[in-house]
Amino acid sequence: MAEQRPPVPFAAPWLFDRLATFGDTIALVHNGRLISYRTLLQRVDDWDSQLARSNIGPGSVVVLEGTTSAGAVGLLLALIRRGAITVPLTPQAPVARETIAVLAEASWQASFQSTRDGDETATLVGAPRALTAPLLQRLAQQQHPGLVLFSSGSTGTPKGVVHDCVALLAKFERPGKCKTTLSFLLFDHIGGVDTLFNTLSSGGTLVTIPSRDPDTVCAAIAAHRVHTLPTSPTFLNMLLMSGAHQRHDLSSLRLVAYGTEPMPASVLERLRESMPQVKLLQTYGLSETGVLRTRSREGTLWMQMTGEGYQTQVRDGVLWIRAATSMLGYLNAPDRFDAEGWFCTEDAVEVDGDYLRILGRTSDLINVGGRKVYPAEVEEVLLDLPNVRDVAVFGRPNPLTGQIVAARINLASPESLDQFKRRMRQFCRDRLPPYKMPVHVEFTDADQFGARMKKKRDGAATS
Repeated sequence: MAEQRPPVPFAAPWLFDRLATFGDTIALVHNGRLISYRTLLQRVDDWDSQLARSNIGPGSVVVLEGTTSAGAVGLLLALIRRGAITVPLTPQAPVARETIAVLAEASWQASFQSTRDGDETATLVGAPRALTAPLLQRLAQQQHPGLVLFSSGSTGTPKGVVHDCVALLAKFERPGKCKTTLSFLLFDHIGGVDTLFNTLSSGGTLVTIPSRDPDTVCAAIAAHRVHTLPTSPTFLNMLLMSGAHQRHDLSSLRLVAYGTEPMPASVLERLRESMPQVKLLQTYGLSETGVLRTRSREGTLWMQMTGEGYQTQVRDGVLWIRAATSMLGYLNAPDRFDAEGWFCTEDAVEVDGDYLRILGRTSDLINVGGRKVYPAEVEEVLLDLPNVRDVAVFGRPNPLTGQIVAARINLASPESLDQFKRRMRQFCRDRLPPYKMPVHVEFTDADQFGARMKKKRDGAATS
């Protein structure tokens, strides 16, 4: 039997000390069950004992497959406490488990399955292996817990984003407001990680949901008196189109924090009209930089970066960030840091004093004869067109202009393509210059978003 390594003192003991003070306060609501902080910490201790028996500690890479359940969160916290490297994975992940395990040099795999009675079963299998990736070796040598997040990438090749958990969790040392938050963003996504630790470090309650359709989300908000909903503009448009917000009691909801993609102005305005009691906060974060604190200019798409631990610059219309929460680097791709530690976000922005407005990813840019078109600005106009339920705009090759603007439309009710095009051209005539007008239009019945509830566009990143 391999000799067991003693547990390594976690570099941020404040986290577990603070969690212990919350006692019988409810930490999680999962599958209808209420899990207190006391119970959650007991799960952490139980997992810690099992990890010790398996000699899992600094340098051990564990793929953790599950949802935001008591068992999975307990294991995540135990892995952090023991200085291991966690690779979270959900059923909706854009990358296959086998691919992730190979790229992350995982020696262990843990998985959770819900049972019919609302409980869960867990398995942990694997064996120690030597690490070869320099970033993973660095974490092991420093005995720091790590986090590896994967995205599908613009080419479909997954990129592993490596974080040092000591740096990533430091922003939560100052507790925030204690509140009940819906767990909408998944815990293998930087937004889900931020939601989880922001809630737990403040003694709040995190409410999970079995699916992310509008009625399920609204029913959970009503049943558990949810205060905060972190989500995406794509979902908020779905919510408004479904009318689910009118079928459920959302009187407890006080904050909707939206991010991951540009928000159409028309959707923002409809949200303000439909939910006047709710504060709408635009957030900003990337897997590579962590989630930054922001302040929204009331009723607009302009936001200001606030808080400590990061700086921003705009170079040639593109946002650069230097943050204490930035990743160590990619496992399998060149990073986008300059020599001074500034990270190129590839997000094009406009600037108004201390405020920024996100135009879209430079990788989404459509070049029509040398003139720039960002899909979000065309989608914003088309979403105001009657009978349009959703739309994705992207570029298509053209021998004369290089690219043309194309639009894929979800209709609210059937309509002929010819009639729609006539209406669209008339509607857009005074709203878009000719080169931004969609030349190619097609209809679809398929959803135009991925597992992250983020718009999918041809040739663009989807996570």
